[in-house]
Amino acid sequence: MSKTAYELEREANIARNRALLQQLDLKEAAVSLGAPSKSTSNAKTKAKPIQPAKKRKREDVEEVVPRRQSSRLKKSVPDVNESPEKKRKREQEEEERRLKEEEERAAAEERAKEARRPRHNDLDLVKLAPDSDSNELSQLTSTLHAICKEDHPKRVGGRDAFVYDDGDEKEEGEITSLKERLQGMKVVARAKVTQDRVYSAAYHPEVTKDIICFGDKHGQLGIWDARALPDEVSDEDEEVSPSGDAEGGKYWRLQMHWPATSKSSISCVKFDPINSHNASPDLLISFHSLTFLYQVFTSAYDCTIRSFSLTSGISRQVFSSDDILISSIDLPPAGHEMWIADALGGVTHLDLREHEPKGRWYGLSDQKIGCVSVNPVDPHLLLTASNNRSLKLWDVRKLQTLGGGAVSTLLTPPPSSPSGGKDKEHESSEYDNGQIEDFLKSKKGQGCLRGEWPHNKSVSSAYWDVRGRSIVSTSYDDTLRLWDVDPATLSRQSVIRTFKPFNKIRHNCQTGKWLTILRAQWTPNPDVYPHFTIGNMDHSLDIFSSKGDLLARLSDKQRITAVQAVTCSHPNVVERAASGNGSGRCVLWAPSDDS
Repeated sequence: MSKTAYELEREANIARNRALLQQLDLKEAAVSLGAPSKSTSNAKTKAKPIQPAKKRKREDVEEVVPRRQSSRLKKSVPDVNESPEKKRKREQEEEERRLKEEEERAAAEERAKEARRPRHNDLDLVKLAPDSDSNELSQLTSTLHAICKEDHPKRVGGRDAFVYDDGDEKEEGEITSLKERLQGMKVVARAKVTQDRVYSAAYHPEVTKDIICFGDKHGQLGIWDARALPDEVSDEDEEVSPSGDAEGGKYWRLQMHWPATSKSSISCVKFDPINSHNASPDLLISFHSLTFLYQVFTSAYDCTIRSFSLTSGISRQVFSSDDILISSIDLPPAGHEMWIADALGGVTHLDLREHEPKGRWYGLSDQKIGCVSVNPVDPHLLLTASNNRSLKLWDVRKLQTLGGGAVSTLLTPPPSSPSGGKDKEHESSEYDNGQIEDFLKSKKGQGCLRGEWPHNKSVSSAYWDVRGRSIVSTSYDDTLRLWDVDPATLSRQSVIRTFKPFNKIRHNCQTGKWLTILRAQWTPNPDVYPHFTIGNMDHSLDIFSSKGDLLARLSDKQRITAVQAVTCSHPNVVERAASGNGSGRCVLWAPSDDS
């Protein structure tokens, strides 16, 4: 059958349009008109996001609460010929039924409220990881026991380590050598370690493995063995994912804080700086009558701090507050004390050697304190970073004389009364910001506030380096500030006259609502020239020296397409760093030959 003139003209128009689109390199439009697509096998494409090994979807268990119903509609229609006795019996049955329904509804509502409250009891691995099977928990236990075979106490650097005169060639050599080592780090493993946004991280000191703990927005602690050989996991179509898209290592997710909502975000993760089995027997017995070897502490927005034993797999509550949101914690190298910063502008001091630690609360600011840092060499020197735009250096030996209490040091036993009980005043003392201000103005309080530096906007973090002499702060004014405090100045008990940063670095810290706040984290390794890591809004991991030199800017545009907001580095291996983003995906950075 011959084609009509209209059909012939239509085909000619299609051919002309197809040729024109191909000339303009509009391939998709040409294909829609029927043009064959060219092979793109040689085209360079971006790597796909890593595919989670576990496809379980977390389902929130909702308590079914009986709905209210109209009492008028539920009433039965009375019989016009109903006798008074039957009427009384019917009304009595209706009243009993109503009361029973009210009791059931009240009980269901109470169970629903209880399910949303923080958990204060001890939790084992089965409760912490209800979605994991026995094989997964067995693998986790074996991994944790493997890293607990040797002692890993926190190491502290010397204050005079890596201190040189201006222009010293030895210092330039140290920086050059460190720069070459750090710039050789690449992405060697990726995994979706947590289900939600990463809020905090800590690197375990074991040198034979890369064990990193990540805390997320919904109270989940992800434990990642980044260089472990992953199990072969098939996708839903029973096809093994390509190696470039697959996850690296093995990870386990523990619901450390409850409920699993943003009310339980893990604000800080810290490994115990000592191994409890090296301490005296009295200290082992005093802490909840349980030997906790190799603990990891987590603080969360559910107003609790918990410790998780890597050997026993038991999580226990260390501290709880009724309604004060905990933003940061830190421990001195001896590990017997803890300092806690909160959203009310206070810090709490805990003596962990007590059977039931009770804190002394000091209102050091009129606004939220987002970060607290203990000097590793002189634990009585405390840094606080606050939303009131100030960084402050405190001498807590003076602070702890408030109320006539004795000065607490790392060497003194827990405070006790003559009768053998605990000092009630000590365990429950609170001093608000007004009392602190009055104390600082008094003769007794002179030298308590050793130094202060105002920022242009809120100070999001401030940390001591491993030597206890350098400080780095981050602020919403898009500036990193560096201090180098003379040890002779720190050894005095007077106010530091020239407490000002020696260097300022411009750095975009505008994370907004959906990203975790950027915090500069010092390397905990005392054997190497001091340096710190911080995420970059350009999706890179930046590493700076203690002088402010940019040592490395690690990135991989083909595999990293999100801001690496949370960072940490290995305490004992120089070329190791880890980072996490807003979706729970984490990255291990190391030399490419270690992959």
